[in-house]
Amino acid sequence: MLKHNLGYPRMGAARQLKKACEQYWQGRIGRSELFVTAKRLQEEHWQLQQQAGMDLIPCNDFSFYDHVLDMSLLLGAVPDRYAPVVTDVPGNAEIDLYFAMARGYQQHGLDITAMEMTKWFDTNYHYIVPEFTANQQFRIISNKVFNAFDAARHTTGTIPKPVLIGPVSYLLLGKEKERGFHRISLLEKLLPVYIEVLQKLQEAGAVWVQLDEPFLAMDLSEAEAAAFRNAYAEIARKCKGLKLMIATYFEGLRDNIQLAVNLPVCCLHLDLTRAPHQLEAVLAAMPPKTSLSLGVVDGRNIWKNDYERSLSHIRKAVAVLGEDRVMIAPGCSLLHSPADLSLETALDPEMRSWMAFAKQKLHEVYELDAIVAGNTALLEANSVAIAGRRTSARIHVPAVKQRTQAITDADAARLSAFPERQRVQTEKLRLPLLPTTTIGSFPQTDEVRQLRAQFRKGAITAEQYDAAIEEVTLSAIRWQEEVGLDVLVHGEFERNDMVEYFGEMLDGFVFTQNGWVQSYGSRCVKPPVIYGDVSRPRDMTVRWTQFAQAQTELPMKAMLTGPVTILQWSFVRDDQPRSETTYQIALAIRDEVQALERAGIGIIQIDEPAIREGLPLRRADREAYLHWAVRAFRVAACGVKDETQIHTHMCYSEFNDIIEHIAAMDADVITIETSRSQMELLEAFAGFRYPNEIGPGVYDIHSPRVPGVEEMTALLRRAAQLLPVRNLWVNPDCGLKTRKWPETKAALENMVAAAREARVLFNENVVV
Repeated sequence: MLKHNLGYPRMGAARQLKKACEQYWQGRIGRSELFVTAKRLQEEHWQLQQQAGMDLIPCNDFSFYDHVLDMSLLLGAVPDRYAPVVTDVPGNAEIDLYFAMARGYQQHGLDITAMEMTKWFDTNYHYIVPEFTANQQFRIISNKVFNAFDAARHTTGTIPKPVLIGPVSYLLLGKEKERGFHRISLLEKLLPVYIEVLQKLQEAGAVWVQLDEPFLAMDLSEAEAAAFRNAYAEIARKCKGLKLMIATYFEGLRDNIQLAVNLPVCCLHLDLTRAPHQLEAVLAAMPPKTSLSLGVVDGRNIWKNDYERSLSHIRKAVAVLGEDRVMIAPGCSLLHSPADLSLETALDPEMRSWMAFAKQKLHEVYELDAIVAGNTALLEANSVAIAGRRTSARIHVPAVKQRTQAITDADAARLSAFPERQRVQTEKLRLPLLPTTTIGSFPQTDEVRQLRAQFRKGAITAEQYDAAIEEVTLSAIRWQEEVGLDVLVHGEFERNDMVEYFGEMLDGFVFTQNGWVQSYGSRCVKPPVIYGDVSRPRDMTVRWTQFAQAQTELPMKAMLTGPVTILQWSFVRDDQPRSETTYQIALAIRDEVQALERAGIGIIQIDEPAIREGLPLRRADREAYLHWAVRAFRVAACGVKDETQIHTHMCYSEFNDIIEHIAAMDADVITIETSRSQMELLEAFAGFRYPNEIGPGVYDIHSPRVPGVEEMTALLRRAAQLLPVRNLWVNPDCGLKTRKWPETKAALENMVAAAREARVLFNENVVV
């Protein structure tokens, strides 16, 4: 059987790409140094995959920022506003245009906003959303894919497999920037350029090309299904002799089986780790000559593969198709996995024996093939490891399970309805119209990170560390008072990450040293591992929130991460339903919420940016998920008095199709990302007549660009056209941890000034 991989993590085991990109953005290294780092990483990853026994090694899966953005650049889908970046600034090159599209551009007299960013299906990876107009034109303007093919071929001495997002999925990932057309109608213009790309690859010597079409696992309209048929019929006519593999992942084909198997390609890839039950129906429908790639190794979690389970799929496929028509691979790109388990020297040996990271997952693919060929020793060793985890006494805590089973509807309900709570909270807090606040975190400076590192290494005592964190927290409080924010935050300087911090204080979690995964751009996260039943043995945030509140007369907002987000942004145990694990976390957060209230904290924010992310990809599955996800949030939030104001935060999500469930969370205040979409997201809340208070973000924190007062005031005017002014808050899109202090201060000063201008406008009943 051919063994292949769909994609490999880009950042490097030591996050070399992250560091190089950030140094380039800061002007500390030049273009050549950035490209040298990228070249070394790609060569290392190609060689690593070759050494792991992969027969088809992917290329063009590497990206400086995002693979969807790479496709937009390749296809010339560059919004007109970015033209001055290269035409008006001497010395700028393609890479500067590329980063401007991702991050915005505010240099050399130019002030250009970034493209929108949203979640990649149900993962925590964010992609840059393509922008389309009715007269959109496409043409090849980047040679990255061709250069990657040549470099991979030279490095490995083999013919690599270029990876591209398929044409239909690329269009569906995008967004119409004007009314009156649907982006799928652009297929006729797009196809000739795709075909030109494929023909150039074929001329360069490519044999296989992987076209990722994850939308084949989604609910499709008839027009979208027709687009798949038309696109691949045309590609097959124009690219004879090229072996095309269509890769689907994250869900099963279901009602799209006949559509997918009958596309004129050489191979179809299935993600059997997410949808194992699709295999039999697909096998029954397979045409005589098409090969089937079995995604049997989980590309999105860190648990060791259960070879017996994977072998059952392989044997079933081989029995129907024969070995020559079966390929094996991970279920999806390993982009979503940490790089190398062998670096985890401090991890408990027993727990390490339960895990596999990207490098080890490649070896799992190789070993599965070896077992099919007769190597029973590999199967026996794997069975021992799987059984060891299954029977470990460290995983199950009866008292925790009993508490989740005892949850009642009363645990998920506030004492009074929102109108009564709003009245009580208004009287208590005495906030102005359009109150200003931030989402929680402030910039994590090098000094703060060094403090944490020194404490972790034992170079400073706990007392020294706490005193230093108190000092920087006090400084942030004083600055917030000076700039005029209405509801303050303590800045979260004691926290490494919004999920990892809580996991470190909860039972049932374990942590890696180097388990970094790309979230967006250069932003990496190190997800905790939930290996067992979850409980809260002690206070987690009370000490720092209470300290901060004691330093000011203004309201101090406590910051917590919600149960669904902790679940989604962790590597989660796979031996019980995800809902059960979420309820366990919800009860732990509930205990913390009540402890904060007892400590005198009147505003508590429970961040749930991952509620939408966790939504099943198929509509038929969503109601069940939303029931337990919303209920878990309410369990966490509802154990407080009416006067305690509960906030939640969500970012980079489309809410139109779940707005009633967002309302059912019944948070007193919700803050959301709206600046990149120019408040477009608020239309869903307006159409629903969302009853509670809402803080639409007025500036984009994922860009270093500082928006002006007039720009933010205009966004507030737009918000006031959609929702009652008395229910509006003013805040950034998200937390400010990844930003620098100068841009943060400038942007927040402008935000406060914009809120004050808007108050005058609205109080004077000016038409807005």
